[in-house]
Amino acid sequence: MTKRFAALSAALCLTLCSLTTASAAYFPRYTGASGSIAVALDSLGTDPSYSSRAKIAVANGITGYSGTAAQNTALLELLRQGILIAPSSAPAPSGSPYFPAYTGGSPSIAAALDSLGVDSSYSNRAEIAAANSITGYSGTAAQNTALFGTPLAAAVFSIAVVSVDSFYHAAFFPALIGALEAYGISRALGVAPTAFAVAAPEPAAGLLVRAGILAALCGLLSVVFCGAIRMAEHQFHKRIPNPWLRAFAGGCAVIALTFLCGTPDYNGAGMQVIAAAVEQGSVRPGAFLWKLLFTAVTLGAGFKGGEVVPSFFVGAAFGCAMGPVLGLPAGFAAALGLASVFCGATNCPLASIALAIELFGSGGLLYYALACCVSYVLSGYGGLYSSQTILHSKLKGRYINVHTNDGPVETDVPAEPKEALS
Repeated sequence: MTKRFAALSAALCLTLCSLTTASAAYFPRYTGASGSIAVALDSLGTDPSYSSRAKIAVANGITGYSGTAAQNTALLELLRQGILIAPSSAPAPSGSPYFPAYTGGSPSIAAALDSLGVDSSYSNRAEIAAANSITGYSGTAAQNTALFGTPLAAAVFSIAVVSVDSFYHAAFFPALIGALEAYGISRALGVAPTAFAVAAPEPAAGLLVRAGILAALCGLLSVVFCGAIRMAEHQFHKRIPNPWLRAFAGGCAVIALTFLCGTPDYNGAGMQVIAAAVEQGSVRPGAFLWKLLFTAVTLGAGFKGGEVVPSFFVGAAFGCAMGPVLGLPAGFAAALGLASVFCGATNCPLASIALAIELFGSGGLLYYALACCVSYVLSGYGGLYSSQTILHSKLKGRYINVHTNDGPVETDVPAEPKEALS
């Protein structure tokens, strides 16, 4: 039945393609024995990633590609017959100068373009913006409607971040109401929440182990991230006591670093890099180190602007680069990395899980939960917020009641007060 459906789908795709193009370029015919479209494309020297297959599907008349077995089988049948159209040769619909109407649910322009088989890179979006009279395109939140809209994560985070292990349930209702009010006002003003198109694999023992390894590395990376910020701040204050000169020196350092790396990607929020890592599985190998350095210098010199989004950037870039090494899809690994580094840096696993669900969907819930738990345990007792209190040991059933960044806490801990036991 499956083979008949695949054959029928392939025939239908061929009919549709023959009605729209007479001079399309085709991939070479696949003669191998594998039943995987990814393996077949890879053997022909073609990018087998999810985003690449989505573009190929659109070029061959397969809409709403989500990587199902039927869709992949249909693509493979076309490839075996030598009639799989290469995306670059796919014609514009009916010669129209406009892109097809996007009917998907993602508010990300990168995800929308990618689903239509269009290059969603920053440079191409800039060209599209110029063609549509949007001047000065820089990938801002207003231009991309890419403001984070995660009311549940915000409500949980605002309660959990103050005192780890002590969640004031009575505060959840007003916190959630406040988050929903802010969310509703931003939507009413036309600012859509950020959501990324992430295809999460089905839970499997091998993949869960690999995700756990990635999360462990992200937990260690969060220690480096927080430590670098503290060290930079200490060194700036020690060497340049005058705050005005310190800010001037920090600004000069950021300018010098920008010229050194040759790109402005590490200035500002870097949402375009995060989106490319999560949705396209594409990032420069050392991007997470560059962003970590830029963030440490900027905050260490006394500038303000937040640590949370830089932690998103560092986590997504690291996960995207490390995922394929561990055998994980690059885009999915970027999502895991984003949630894991944020969790390790803030010591808030529940808020991090909620954040992952609101940003990436619930399809990878088990992976996100595992990654956040592993990162939390291995991130130690440091963090972005020195006023944060950690009541219990992460490794033992012991009451410690310390502030983050206070140093070793697993020895000479105070006794737990009686009221805490009652």
